Amino acid sequence: MSGIPMRPYRDNPAVTASTPDLQDYYDSDLPAPHALSGIDDPYASSSYLHPAPDTRGNYVTASSSTPNLNMADTKGFSNMDTGAGYSGNNSQWLEKQQKGSRKSKWILILSLVGLAGLVAAGVAIGVVVSHNHKSSSTSSSSTAGKTSATGAVNQTNPNDPSTFVSDPNLKHSFWGLAYTPAGSQLPDCGNSLEDVIEDIQLISQLTSRIRLYGADCNQSALVLEAIKQTKVDLGVYLGIYNVPTDDGASYVRQRDVIKDAIQTYGTDHILGVTVGNEFILNYLTNNGGGDLPNGPVGEAGAAALIPNITDTRNMLQGMNLPKTIPVGTADAGSFFNNDVLQQVDYGMSNVHPWFANVSIDQAAGWTYEFFQEQNVQVAQSLPNKPTMYIAETGWPSKSSDAGNASNGPSLASVDNLQKFLDTFVCASNTNGTGYFYFEFFDEEWKDQQFGGVEGWWGLFNADKTLKNITIPDCHID
Repeated sequence: MSGIPMRPYRDNPAVTASTPDLQDYYDSDLPAPHALSGIDDPYASSSYLHPAPDTRGNYVTASSSTPNLNMADTKGFSNMDTGAGYSGNNSQWLEKQQKGSRKSKWILILSLVGLAGLVAAGVAIGVVVSHNHKSSSTSSSSTAGKTSATGAVNQTNPNDPSTFVSDPNLKHSFWGLAYTPAGSQLPDCGNSLEDVIEDIQLISQLTSRIRLYGADCNQSALVLEAIKQTKVDLGVYLGIYNVPTDDGASYVRQRDVIKDAIQTYGTDHILGVTVGNEFILNYLTNNGGGDLPNGPVGEAGAAALIPNITDTRNMLQGMNLPKTIPVGTADAGSFFNNDVLQQVDYGMSNVHPWFANVSIDQAAGWTYEFFQEQNVQVAQSLPNKPTMYIAETGWPSKSSDAGNASNGPSLASVDNLQKFLDTFVCASNTNGTGYFYFEFFDEEWKDQQFGGVEGWWGLFNADKTLKNITIPDCHID
C-alpha cells in the first residue's frame, strides 16, 4: 500500500454546484445524502491509481478519450436551400445559364421549381420514415408476446408475468443492483405493482440481488409480490431509511411495514434488513460533527442508531422465522462508526469515484482500493468482523448543466459509463467484491430536485430503455 493518508470524503464537494443526492425520498426534512465523496482526494495522484493485478483483480486502463456528449449530434439532413456548399458550388453555372434565351431561362426556372418540390417531398418522407423506424426500433427488442406499457418487456402470456421474454442485450453480470421503485417517495407514493413487476423482469436478467433504501410507500411488499409473480431467483436486502431528526418516527413506520411484508411473503427472498442509510454522515452534518464518525458527535449518532438496529434484530428474532435474517447498516465510505459496526452483521459502503474527483481511467481501481483500506480492513479488525459490501458505485451518463458535466479530470458521459462498467464489473466479480451497482434506472425526480448529475446514474433511461451501452458479459450467480 502507498501509505498515503486517507482523508474522508463526503457529500457536498465544493467544486460542484450540484446538490448532492439522492435518496432523500422518505422525509422532506432529510438532507440529500448521496455523494459521500469530496474534493482534493489523495488518491488522485497516488500509486493506488495503478492497481496491481494481484490486489485489485483484472482492472484495465481505459482510453483517455472523453468526448463531450452534451454536444448535439450534427449529423442528419442539412438545409438544401441555404447550405453554404450548395450556393457556392453552383454560382458559375447559374451565370452561364442567364446568358441563354428567355425560353431556356423559363425552362430552367420551372425545372428547378419542380426539382425543389421533389426534394422537399423526399426529405419529408425520409424524416417520417426515419422517425417511425426510430420509434419502432426503440420498442421492438423482442417480437414475441404482449408489449408492456413502456415497451421494455414482452410476455408470451399477457396474464402471466413469469412468461417474460429475455432480452439478449442484458447479461447476468452484476453482483447486485441498487434499486428504488419509481414513485416511492412520501407523501405522493405513486408506485405501482405493474411498474415494479416490469422492473423485476428486467433486473432479474442482470443480477440475483438488489438492495432497497427504505420501506415507505409499501415498496418492500411490492417488490416481494413482483418476485412472486415473475418467479425469478432474486434476493432482496430490505431497507429502513431512518432519519436522525424525527425522534424515531421514520424508523417505527418502516419497521412495522417490513414486519408485515415478512409475515406475508416469508423469508425465501430476503437476504437482510439494512437499518440506516448514511445515518452517521447525516448526524454529523446536522450537529456540526465534521468528518469524525468516531468523535464525540459521531458517538452520539451511534447512540441514536444502535437502538434501532437492536430493535430490528429483536423484532426478527421474535417472529420465529425459519432462518436468521442478517441486520446491517449503510453509510458513506468514510463515515462508519466502529460502535455501530460492532452491532451489525454487515455494512454497506457508498464509494463513488466521481464525487472523489477521480478520473475515469483510475475509477475502478480507486474504488476497490478505497473499499479495501477504508472499510474491509477496519471491519476485519473488529471482534464481530462484519461482512462489508459496496452499497453504491457507478458513473453518471450526463449532467443537466454544464457546470457539473465534469468532476475535474473526467466527464459525465455514456462513453465513460461504459468505461466504468468495462473496468469494474467483471474484475469485481473475479476478485470477490460484493457490490450493488448504482443504479438500475435514471430517476427524473432527482434531476428535478437536485440537478447536475444526480438524476443520471442508471443503466437504463427513466423509460426503462437500455442506454447506449454494452453490458459486460461475465456471468455471476
